[in-house]
Amino acid sequence: MNKKNYERPIITKQQSGFMNKFGASTLNLPKTEIDGVNVSDLANEYSSPLFVISEKKIRETQRNALRIFKTRYPKVQFAWSYKTNYLNAVCSVFHQEGSWAEVVSEFEYDRARKLGISGEHIFFNGPHKSDDSLTKAINDGAKIHIDHFDELYQIIELTNKLDKKANVAIRVNLDVGIYPKWDRFGFNYENGEAAQALKRISVTDKLNLIGLHMHIGTYMMSSEAYKIGVSKLVALANDLHQQNGTVLEYIDIGGGFPSNNTLKGQYLPAEQILPTLEQYADAITSSLFELKYPGNELPTLVLETGRALIDDAGSLISKVLATKRLSDGKRALIFDAGVNLLFTSFWYKHTISPAQQTGLYTENSKIFGPLCMNIDCLNENITLPTLKKNDLVVINRVGAYNMTQWMQFITLRPNVVMIMEDQSVELIREGEDLEYIMMKEKLPEKLKKL
Repeated sequence: MNKKNYERPIITKQQSGFMNKFGASTLNLPKTEIDGVNVSDLANEYSSPLFVISEKKIRETQRNALRIFKTRYPKVQFAWSYKTNYLNAVCSVFHQEGSWAEVVSEFEYDRARKLGISGEHIFFNGPHKSDDSLTKAINDGAKIHIDHFDELYQIIELTNKLDKKANVAIRVNLDVGIYPKWDRFGFNYENGEAAQALKRISVTDKLNLIGLHMHIGTYMMSSEAYKIGVSKLVALANDLHQQNGTVLEYIDIGGGFPSNNTLKGQYLPAEQILPTLEQYADAITSSLFELKYPGNELPTLVLETGRALIDDAGSLISKVLATKRLSDGKRALIFDAGVNLLFTSFWYKHTISPAQQTGLYTENSKIFGPLCMNIDCLNENITLPTLKKNDLVVINRVGAYNMTQWMQFITLRPNVVMIMEDQSVELIREGEDLEYIMMKEKLPEKLKKL
């Protein structure tokens, strides 16, 4: 009989029965499948750690969001936020669902064009746009959202040089009652800067003013903030129409809707405290009907929603590398996925599910990644059942930002697969190897001899 490993006994207070004053007990039900595909089979075939994207969940979430807004406003257009997740397969699912592209760099612009998105279906945001990228956007008929006066003058100069008109909108930053204010980007509404920029555009014959844009923040937990922001954009649009007869093609309210991930510092789960998507839609569309446009000339409502559409569709399969006790007696688990892959763990309390059946005993644990850095901590305090070396876990709601902000640091970035609607599995990004990492390096001749 094999001798069992000795572990020093620890006395832990247990809660049972009804909800106590600290909230409900934490349940960690096993998650053995993702979209009908066995988690252990995925890990065996594609290794661990492994990002898994659900095609079915993306389509369901996008269709539901479109339904919610279109039942409240007749003209709605989603534009997929490339910075949220720009893997080709992910972007293509959104584009098949009718989404256009929202990009914030030349790299993202080129990526959208390479996927077959026409220029007129691209919204070009961001504080930095090079002459080359703006030239592409002007020639392609893209919708350029001007961020500051220097960019405005840059575009005017390029349109004169190219002898072409540019389709433009301005980004407006405004006070919506959320602090600190996001006033780094765009022209300010309250101090009259936005109105001044619109006047400057209106007297330039090479700029075709087609829209207004705002993006009031990220993980916005107030639907009222959107109502205030849209009301101010509508006021600008009404002034434009009254003064110049300008009828805008669209009003772009940006993104910022939260996902169902719970922020660190939040007491209750996100689902219990966040407004529903219906509440956001009610707030936004009710303000749009304040427009004083003639007849049926309502502008299109554009939404650059990212996180709320993709977070639930992403999972990260990880393996337990080791278990240990810290100096204070707390259990620690070391996973093969760290903060280099799960950047959002710095602000989310990600739900972690065991991928196999476990016992009923649970314990507060601290989760570390494999990096030789003290900051590599995925969760300071999470209640999990007893897990042992080589057990698998599924880290939920990781679809947003982790695959665009991940780092090649100490370990290599892993495979990414997509589970298709028919439950087949496609490798959509191959894991890195040493050759891939070193292919861009150049070693001077002098240093080749050891």
